Amino acid sequence: MSDPRTPGMSSVPQAAPVHTDSTSPAVEMDPVEYTLRKRLPRKLPKRRNDVYVNMKTDFRAQLARCQKLLEGGGHREICVHGLGLAINRAINIALQLQASSQGVLQLAANTSTVELVDDLEPEDPDEAGEHLTRTRNNSAIHIKVFYPDPQ
Repeated sequence: MSDPRTPGMSSVPQAAPVHTDSTSPAVEMDPVEYTLRKRLPRKLPKRRNDVYVNMKTDFRAQLARCQKLLEGGGHREICVHGLGLAINRAINIALQLQASSQGVLQLAANTSTVELVDDLEPEDPDEAGEHLTRTRNNSAIHIKVFYPDPQ
């Protein structure tokens, strides 16, 4: 069996520039020496009619929660939020809600970019390696699912 650190293997993470703060130049880091800790994303203000979709919770449970808010919760609109990989799921939930209402519900979608922060902690705490942070951007979608005003 070959050594997992052999150059040319796609499973080996490549060194990436990491910034300790916005004024310092890029620092080359060895991915073997650091552990990646992803911070939670900053969320919009949580309202009763906001639904944050993720990939861990069952799709049907998230869909049922949205239906409950629209039908039994007394809300005429809900806002479905999805970040990164959960964008497809947020879109599917909104489309399922619209289809189950026989087209009565309407959708309005907005996209955005969210800045996420990752912490890089040294593997060996005894060494003088400093904690580093890395910022990255991720796509997000915000879908307003609502009953139109009767005319």
